[in-house]
Amino acid sequence: MIGTDEFAARTTPYRRELLAHCYRMLGSVDDAEDLVQETMLRAWRGYADFEERASMRTWLYRIATNACLNALEHSSRRVLPSGLAGPSVHPEHLAADTDTVPWLQPMPDALVEPAATDPAAIVIARHDMRLALIALWQHLPPRQRAVLLFRDVLRWKAGEVAEVLGITAAAVNSTLQRAHATLATVRAGDEPVTEPDDPEVRAVLEGWAAAIEASDTTALTNLLRAEAMWEMPPIPDWFAGRDRIIELITTQCPTNAGEGRMIPTRANGQPAFGLYLNGEAHSIQVLTVVGGGIARIVAFHGAARFEPFGLPKTL
Repeated sequence: MIGTDEFAARTTPYRRELLAHCYRMLGSVDDAEDLVQETMLRAWRGYADFEERASMRTWLYRIATNACLNALEHSSRRVLPSGLAGPSVHPEHLAADTDTVPWLQPMPDALVEPAATDPAAIVIARHDMRLALIALWQHLPPRQRAVLLFRDVLRWKAGEVAEVLGITAAAVNSTLQRAHATLATVRAGDEPVTEPDDPEVRAVLEGWAAAIEASDTTALTNLLRAEAMWEMPPIPDWFAGRDRIIELITTQCPTNAGEGRMIPTRANGQPAFGLYLNGEAHSIQVLTVVGGGIARIVAFHGAARFEPFGLPKTL
């Protein structure tokens, strides 16, 4: 009889990295969590026949990747509004929320950040979870996506990837070349890693939270870079340029001082805030800070996005 304690002891250490892998493949926290559960169930059922010709890690990745590939056979790529059309120019007339688009979802760092204490390893892991990178990878067909993630993110050898996917090493290399060619035709996800403990970044983040809570549009303007972007799924409109963003905030979300509350968190290796308006969950704001200013904000609207971050729907 296989012991559940033995199985848990051998598989639990891989849950975080499997969740990150499934999220990179799918762009959805909800789907990634479901498929990690499915992976563990399949592994439990097949554990008695696991002959250890491959490592436990390789075996679990094979199960998880095949589960992701099966799930992607009947689904569309996850996107952000900027992946659908050009920027909008009328902040006063927003399109309605739409659930017909499979939106990219934010991933809380707390669910996937490695337990390693090596700062370099943590920075690399954060970089590979960038929202821009996740959105970029969604342009790839599922098998190309899997090969790219194994080779360029996990740094597996071609032979190891071939073993997981059931193809030859030559096929792995040719698939990787096609993936690189596809990505060369779309915008690169080159947003830098921002560390919240950096004094300059911390000052920007603290200033942004204080300005939102004080409804201080002058301070907000000073913190945004001139070329800043603002996206807010599930609203398909997005805006480019500091002036347009300020117009959006003042026309669509006019508040008085004290009506907003910003709770700091982290998502996709980036600083983030949970925004509450009058005590109600409003949006998870994921910020990219560059050169002393905010270059991009993706505000994921809806109380449902708060739960994975362990944030309440009301304060």
